[in-house]
Amino acid sequence: MSTLPRMGITIRDVAQAAGVSTATVSRALRGLPNVDERTRARVQRIAADLDYVISPSASRLASGRTGSIAVLMPYIARWFFSTVLSGVESVLQSAGMDLLLMSVSNPDSPRRQAPAPRLRRRVDGVLVIAVPPSDPELRAVIDLGMPTSLIGVSLEGVPSVTIDDVLAARIATQHLVNLGHRRIGIIGGSAMTAPFTAEHDRRRGFLEVMDDAGLEVDPVLESYGHFTVAGGEQAMTALLTQRNRPTAVFAMSDEMAFGALRALRSHGLSAGSDISIIGVDGHDMAELLDLSTVAQPVIDLGRIAAEALLAQIGSGTALRSGESVQLPTRLLVRGSTAPPAA
Repeated sequence: MSTLPRMGITIRDVAQAAGVSTATVSRALRGLPNVDERTRARVQRIAADLDYVISPSASRLASGRTGSIAVLMPYIARWFFSTVLSGVESVLQSAGMDLLLMSVSNPDSPRRQAPAPRLRRRVDGVLVIAVPPSDPELRAVIDLGMPTSLIGVSLEGVPSVTIDDVLAARIATQHLVNLGHRRIGIIGGSAMTAPFTAEHDRRRGFLEVMDDAGLEVDPVLESYGHFTVAGGEQAMTALLTQRNRPTAVFAMSDEMAFGALRALRSHGLSAGSDISIIGVDGHDMAELLDLSTVAQPVIDLGRIAAEALLAQIGSGTALRSGESVQLPTRLLVRGSTAPPAA
């Protein structure tokens, strides 16, 4: 076998040497089905002898595919989204697929660019992360008719991978109630009339447990942290200004809980011994900060959704079975939660 690549070797040369068609060579070298294993081995051996490597661009052109997947999400830098993306990327990388990242801005933004028209003929499928079902752009993307999978939201007729956000909030709030807390605050994302699905569902779970326990939900103990550390700190600071402070606070995300912990420290207070704090997510830093949280399998959300999308693309159809995979969450109790101070 030559140690240097031979110039000008084409797929036709490999096909002629193997005594098969160029289509068979293409299928054999790309690992596609409907090729006899002995034929596949012969084609691979001859291609190696000729130093021939199939061109990815030529392969994609022949198949009518772009080899790219679009990922639509409202935020890129935030932990949840970047961690989901790492799960998606691991699957696409193994499959030799490229990733086209597109940000979906606030629906009310006057400078918002519609992503759907930019997707035509550029990608083979679309992954949508946590875009509210009410968002018209989500419907526009789905109406393109290409393979689509959703992460963090459910929509009838579209495959999705989610957690039960209502249950996650119930678990977190019930933990505080079980510890003996009766005056419990909540840090949400924002006061939007049409919040993200997770925010709506987590608030609902909180309210359900409070109602089941016969506890009053004091409006002054609901604050908003915009799902950021800085926002969580500001929201917790606002709660600490109340004459009758909460003895515990449920933060809808770990990042907001981190901010709440920082606010406690700046006021000379300690999480757990003075005021209990619990979050949702299972952030990488939660253990280091001794934060109790309800952890979700964030990387698996991205991985499973990407695998489902590739299965749709491989079948050549946009599945509309509406199959939804719901992954479990788990309570991780740490030092930030404890019974109320005497």
